[in-house]
Amino acid sequence: MGPDEEVGYRVPIACQVAGITYRQLDYWARTKLVVPSIRSARGSGTQRLYSFKDILVLKIVKGLLDTGISLQNIRLAVETLKDLGIDDFAQLTLVSDGTSVFECRSSDEVIDLLSGGQGVFGIAIPGIMKELTGTIESFPSEKLDDAPQTARDELAERRKARKVS
Repeated sequence: MGPDEEVGYRVPIACQVAGITYRQLDYWARTKLVVPSIRSARGSGTQRLYSFKDILVLKIVKGLLDTGISLQNIRLAVETLKDLGIDDFAQLTLVSDGTSVFECRSSDEVIDLLSGGQGVFGIAIPGIMKELTGTIESFPSEKLDDAPQTARDELAERRKARKVS
């Protein structure tokens, strides 16, 4: 059974589990590299909620950055990952030559890339998924229908009441 895509994780959990800072997460959300698929922030008081797949992509982006891939090339890789379902991720290895990122769905494809003689590195997504599944279970999550859509903004309510009087 795969992860529940109706379950979301708040920003601090997404950061901790993906191994990134709040600034990175915020920047990636604002520049639409990785946006929360459960719920985006809408004004003050709302919480972004990231799905399991979102956090998996965050971990992949972090891994690619750590190996020196440019953010521009990571954006291209993430663009192709967006259309994949979580089951597709379970059979995917990302391989890079330090410049480009390639999707490999079989060991033969990985071997073909290696036979080109270039130095490459790979990110085995099934391993990351397994690690993430074990880690994330210990963190609190929210179901989409349980999560508050907006927080009560007491100051805004006072201003509105003052204008009416």
